Amino acid sequence: MPAGELRYPSPVSCPPISQATEAPVEEDEAWVWAQIKAEARRDAELEPALASYLYSTILSHSSLERSLSFHLGNKLCSSTLLSTLLYDLFLNTFSSDPSLRAAAVADLRAARVRDPACVSFSHCLLNYKGFLACQAHRVAHKLWAQSRRPLALALHSRISDVFAVDIHPAAKIGKGILFDHATGVVIGETAVVGNNVSILHHVTLGGTGKASGDRHPKIGDGVLIGAGATILGNVKIGEGAKIGAGSVVLIDVPPRTTAVGNPARLVGGKDKPTRLEECPGESMDHTSFISEWSDYII
Repeated sequence: MPAGELRYPSPVSCPPISQATEAPVEEDEAWVWAQIKAEARRDAELEPALASYLYSTILSHSSLERSLSFHLGNKLCSSTLLSTLLYDLFLNTFSSDPSLRAAAVADLRAARVRDPACVSFSHCLLNYKGFLACQAHRVAHKLWAQSRRPLALALHSRISDVFAVDIHPAAKIGKGILFDHATGVVIGETAVVGNNVSILHHVTLGGTGKASGDRHPKIGDGVLIGAGATILGNVKIGEGAKIGAGSVVLIDVPPRTTAVGNPARLVGGKDKPTRLEECPGESMDHTSFISEWSDYII
């Protein structure tokens, strides 16, 4: 290896997410935090220009929630919404709710395992705006549930401004979520996203008009939604389904099936759609359906 070249461990060295969810939350969080600090120390030694930044964001903190709260506070602050206020808000929320910390750890693992461009946990924590937007949204969602709606909406606005990710504070998001690239993701007020879901950039989970009430999509566990896909209305995307890039979905998609096109159709046909064996939200397989879908050749 040439001198000075960074070499990061393979993501396969990380314990699988399925195993992580079986471990006690505190142990799993401690393991991931130890990895993050070790990675930050290594990177500070290899790239001295980042030493001060890595110390202030990671190495000076005693826990993941403190590091994450500090980083989010600095990312989302403005001249009138101070970083100190946001730090206290994030830290109080994360510290008082173990489920939010467990979700953050599951999201870190999801990025590390599913995205080959994610070279380390610390890289995700510091640089993945989809991860950061999701953690900030969870705090906004808790504020919304506590009827602190003006603050929830102010935080939602800052998340949209800074990360180009627009998730209504009332939307319910599971854990083990990967917003890959994340730019242009829009998730409406009554949307629900399950666990271990992967969503690419420019995906919309929207309504169909100006009607109020329960009007947004419900995304099951293990779903993969490709780049630029649009899912409109109070429709259900079944567990382990796959939505192809650029598709427009207006009706329910059965579990373990693939919907592609505009308007979307099921691969294999409506009567006997091709069943998926793997969990696409974790496998990140976007294109295995192509041979069955079309004989188009460039």
